[in-house]
Amino acid sequence: MAIKRMEHIGIVVEDLPAATEFFVELGLERGGEGQVEGAWADRIVGLEGVMSDLVMLKSPDGRAEIELVKFLSPPARDGEPGAPSNTLGLRHLSFTVDNLDDVLARLEPHGAELVGEVATYRDIYRLCYIRGPAGIIVELAEELG
Repeated sequence: MAIKRMEHIGIVVEDLPAATEFFVELGLERGGEGQVEGAWADRIVGLEGVMSDLVMLKSPDGRAEIELVKFLSPPARDGEPGAPSNTLGLRHLSFTVDNLDDVLARLEPHGAELVGEVATYRDIYRLCYIRGPAGIIVELAEELG
């Protein structure tokens, strides 16, 4: 049996509206939203008394989705939002963008900060890492030529 497709990536955030605005400004499209709670949710995630709000966001081509989740109960545990890019575990999301400088300017008011600097990889891409909601590292890549 093989995987049919990747369904989505879940990101736990403290400020759901701000995280949603960040990713919408990046270019993702708002999908469904709602609240999840009940015994079935407790069993799936291995916690008791789960209640969470969520927003689904999808890429313009419809091939990728992000689920932003704000746990109301039990409260979210602190992570390491300033973790460097070589920390074990899920470390970054990557998006191809039309105009890197424009995207950086639009995301700055939403709290985006460069992790390093903008660099060119072989004459193929201009790339950078930014830190987004909940400390997630977001790689932005602008294709050259």
